[in-house]
Amino acid sequence: MRFFTGLGVLLLLGVGGAGAMWWLWGRDLPSVQDLDVLELSGKTRVYDRNGALVGTLTPSLSSGQSVNRDLLKLNEISPWLQKAIVTSEDRRFYKHHGVDYIGIARGLLKGVLKNDLEGGSSITQQVVKNTLLADLHSARTPERKFKEALLAYQLERSFNKDQILNAYLNVIYWGDGGRSDIIGAGTAAQAYFRKSASDLNLAESVYLTTLVPAPNERYKDFKAYRPLMKDLLGRMVEDGRITQAEADAAWRTPIYPAGWRIGWNSDGTVRTAVLERPERLQENMPPPPVQTAFHYLQAVEKELIPKLGRKALFGGGKVYTALDLQAQQASEQASLNARLPDGATLGLALVSPKNGEVLALVGQKLTGGRPGDWNNAVQAQRQVGSSIKPLLYTLALSKGWKQSDTVLDAPLAGDYQPQNYDGRWTGRYVTMRYALDHSLNLPTVRIAQEVGVNAFEDKLRELGLTPPPDAGLSLSIGTLEASPLQMAAAYAAFANGGLYYAPTLVRKVEDDRGRTLYQRPAPQGKRVWDARAAWLGLDMIRGVVNDLTEYQGGLATRAQIPGWDVGGKTGTTNDVKDLWFAGVTPTVAGAVWVGKQAGGALPNWAYSGEIPTPVWQQAVAGALAGQPHQTFTEPGGITYRVVRQVEMAFRQEEADQEPVARDGSGDSSGGGFFGRRQRPPAPVPVPAPNSQPGPLTEAPTQEVPDQAAPDQPVPDPQGPLDTVPAEPVPSEPSSPQETSPQDPYGAPQEGSVPQDGAGDTFTPAPPEAPSGDLAPQASPTEPQPVPDPSQQGSGDLPLPPDGFWQNGGDPNSAGTSTPPTF
Repeated sequence: MRFFTGLGVLLLLGVGGAGAMWWLWGRDLPSVQDLDVLELSGKTRVYDRNGALVGTLTPSLSSGQSVNRDLLKLNEISPWLQKAIVTSEDRRFYKHHGVDYIGIARGLLKGVLKNDLEGGSSITQQVVKNTLLADLHSARTPERKFKEALLAYQLERSFNKDQILNAYLNVIYWGDGGRSDIIGAGTAAQAYFRKSASDLNLAESVYLTTLVPAPNERYKDFKAYRPLMKDLLGRMVEDGRITQAEADAAWRTPIYPAGWRIGWNSDGTVRTAVLERPERLQENMPPPPVQTAFHYLQAVEKELIPKLGRKALFGGGKVYTALDLQAQQASEQASLNARLPDGATLGLALVSPKNGEVLALVGQKLTGGRPGDWNNAVQAQRQVGSSIKPLLYTLALSKGWKQSDTVLDAPLAGDYQPQNYDGRWTGRYVTMRYALDHSLNLPTVRIAQEVGVNAFEDKLRELGLTPPPDAGLSLSIGTLEASPLQMAAAYAAFANGGLYYAPTLVRKVEDDRGRTLYQRPAPQGKRVWDARAAWLGLDMIRGVVNDLTEYQGGLATRAQIPGWDVGGKTGTTNDVKDLWFAGVTPTVAGAVWVGKQAGGALPNWAYSGEIPTPVWQQAVAGALAGQPHQTFTEPGGITYRVVRQVEMAFRQEEADQEPVARDGSGDSSGGGFFGRRQRPPAPVPVPAPNSQPGPLTEAPTQEVPDQAAPDQPVPDPQGPLDTVPAEPVPSEPSSPQETSPQDPYGAPQEGSVPQDGAGDTFTPAPPEAPSGDLAPQASPTEPQPVPDPSQQGSGDLPLPPDGFWQNGGDPNSAGTSTPPTF
């Protein structure tokens, strides 16, 4: 009785466990019907927004991150290879129903008794793993194995054994072909033996089959793995798939895999084997045709497959897209021309601010051949660095802040201690415009403190971005991860008056008879900024591009397009892992990311203003070529004032209000340059005796009390708003790049990224760095103390002379004294 009771409990537990796994993992499975592409022969034509033919969509099967677009039918593959694969990979293939429990048990027993763990996955399961579950890769997780088993049963019910074997032979990974992976029987036959898959003999088929478990290792040692061929031939005889005579003949047949020089004995043994030219594998693989808009078409597939299914998509109809062929070709040329650090690649996306339509996509650094299948423009999720800052500043502007409002540039209180680019700070209040122009992190984090991280996260979600959980204040300086397409769509709201459009690629799909299969609804914009806030944000990012010359340390001067208004922002992440530029023109918004595909640091001479920014500029300038000039549409209620030598946009009712000083505490009140309120003591940089801090060294500091009495207001600046004293003027550098980049006002420029990994980098290049576009090694300058505010009136240094901007900020111009630099 106890036995049956225990058995019942075990059954209940088993049923309950299976139900739980179904609840967790079995309700949202991909459709096995996606594998019917092998039966499709039609090619679907794709057109751009103007009706020009761009290319075709052809059936494909993925194998991990690689894709085979040269699919073969089973009758196009040697029957010897089919038989060898079945014996080697799944001897009971024609007897089980998707999962071979006997094979699994045999593999486990062999592992226990002989310490030789053998995989028990059937061919059907391997097809599922390499296609439908490719996103889970090869991780041996309960979720993957459960889904794999369920889908294997479904696959067996939907397709016959030959169809499943055919799919498997088209997705097998057969090694590294250099230019691209060797995927599928057709590619393997060409790479290893320079013949079609249908012409492989038994000996060649057995050799290819023995490579499958570890092709890159086994290819390189022919003699060591030659015995595996004899073993496989013997098992094929046991299974009745070949005769002993055929096996003996195959053993004695000389074969010559690509790159190998082999001497044979008449009995089938190897006399000598030398791997002379492994590059022959790549040479034997015909270079795939270079297709315009490769990654755009790939993205179209990913958008339409969930909507239509593969059978309808690859049935030979027509797809009308939002692609602009001129913009796409300009983007591809920009990628070809891009000068990137060794090992780096890129992603580029352009969208229309008018409706969110995707104009162009480039997912890799192009080299003239077929690009890799991974699409960085859409699929990559990389930290965006300082390119996120305009979104935060615009949020502050939408809450009533002004560009002329000032924020304290000093370290924060508490455990979180971000830094400016070089670990230094001025200890002074700088305008919002100035902080963004120079991508200062400390003022930016203080803005986030005052505006609120939760409010910023909500705004990012409205802009189609996904903030990381528990990012805290570091979110304000770039710990968000996004793709270039997401950033392009978020920035587009600056150019269209504050509307966010989810990016779309496809307008319409017709089948081969002209019947409409899919019609995209008219794009509906979601208001994320009011029109005036969007304009103020646009004005600020236009300032990033135009306020400073390259000599003065401008971060994004290389984004300028003659005859067009341009706004944008650079971004660099910790250890220079990711370089960004995102920007807008009246008709095109776009973003470019540069970094290593597998992650890792780029050289310290890699600047976001010098690498992704010119790529963006060339792509967008090419997209705009020949178009009638357009300007941004300014909303009503905007006016302008000159503040600290810079013209800024204001809401009309706020234009003549005095700037408000803010320190992140939220206790801000108008009045005077620093605001009529108490200011907490600000740490001030003080030089250490006989020391010269390097670019990443924080200058020694001491706490200095505020010069204004706690109960007295800080003195107002003298004169009207447009004569507010300017920021400090720099000492004249001996050459444009000899010192850390300076703006006309001399505050420190953007440089090495903070500890959390956000902020643009201007670390000097190493001495051995090549000349040209790269900055030479800079000599660190010793920081000087900030002047005593009580001795400087309002706490600012004297106003630069008239014409300061016109003469490039020459400190030797008449009437100008040279103040300290920081």
